[in-house]
Amino acid sequence: MKKWMLGLLLTVVSIFALSACGDEGDKKADANTSGSEDGYESTTIRLAYNLPQDHHIAVGIENFAKEVVERSDGKVNVQVYPAGQLLSDKDMNQSILSGGVEMGVNSSTLWSSTVPAMGVFDVPYMFNDYSAVGEAVNGEFGDKLRGAMEEKGAKVLMFADYGYVQFANNKRKLTKPEDFKGLKIRSIGDLPSELIQAYGASPVFMGGGEVYMALQRNTVDGATSGTTAMLQRKYDEVTKYLTVNNYAYLEFLLAVNKDYWDKLPEKTQDLLTEVAAETETWIREQAEKEDTESAKALEEKGMDVYYVPEEELDVWKEAAAPVRDVFIENAGDLGKELLDLIDKK
Repeated sequence: MKKWMLGLLLTVVSIFALSACGDEGDKKADANTSGSEDGYESTTIRLAYNLPQDHHIAVGIENFAKEVVERSDGKVNVQVYPAGQLLSDKDMNQSILSGGVEMGVNSSTLWSSTVPAMGVFDVPYMFNDYSAVGEAVNGEFGDKLRGAMEEKGAKVLMFADYGYVQFANNKRKLTKPEDFKGLKIRSIGDLPSELIQAYGASPVFMGGGEVYMALQRNTVDGATSGTTAMLQRKYDEVTKYLTVNNYAYLEFLLAVNKDYWDKLPEKTQDLLTEVAAETETWIREQAEKEDTESAKALEEKGMDVYYVPEEELDVWKEAAAPVRDVFIENAGDLGKELLDLIDKK
């Protein structure tokens, strides 16, 4: 009887022991699964840009960084270096490609020296309205550009709409292409320089932060830029005339060093992609509003603003036609494919 009771007792104890081990194993498995699904690996991403901090793209980028940090509980730490503190716009791309900085924001115009097809945004009078740009970059057009960038070593996380580009100068009102003759105009890249020459002026390339002083010292007579940056960089203090002809639609790219991106955990990649998509939408919504309001503000500050009538744009387009040929020559088959995609719209 005693042996029977002892055997029963040992059996019960064994069952409880096995059950406890099983529960403990389940708990450990659950803990490991939770860690892989819910946690982020710690990493620090340096993000540089050269725009004024109150520009709508800069505001969007700052919020992008903040959201990434908050949603990862601080594990994905995005350190932002604004307004050229770390890199000038002229040095940005090479730093991204070499891994000198993990992430950066720069114009499609400046990226065109590395990926010539990026110059498509500078082909004069390609995009008639704001919505057309969003449709293009979120479709086959944008996919082709993203692929070309990745081949060079940079992944595009976001197309950030800067808005339309205009001309300011301190010599005379520009009401037709012939009025450009003899002027020295600050350019922002190769194709804008071609356009400036097609209109009869001389292009002078310089970074955004150098323009105010150059205008003040008459090193240049005018500059091409968006009205948002003109307002924030106080062009109204050093130029008199503004011509609004919407000749190009400038994009800025939030790009990541491709090798760095490929080594990030998938969970971190998904977070960055998600927040970038949300930010891109917000920035696009701001572009039209900011263009309109900044042009009005410049006029209120004393600039003589001339809006080229729609019925007169054909003259401007005809004079700019050679620039399209230069783009195709530089960008090759991909450039022609991109133009064909836009022409079909």
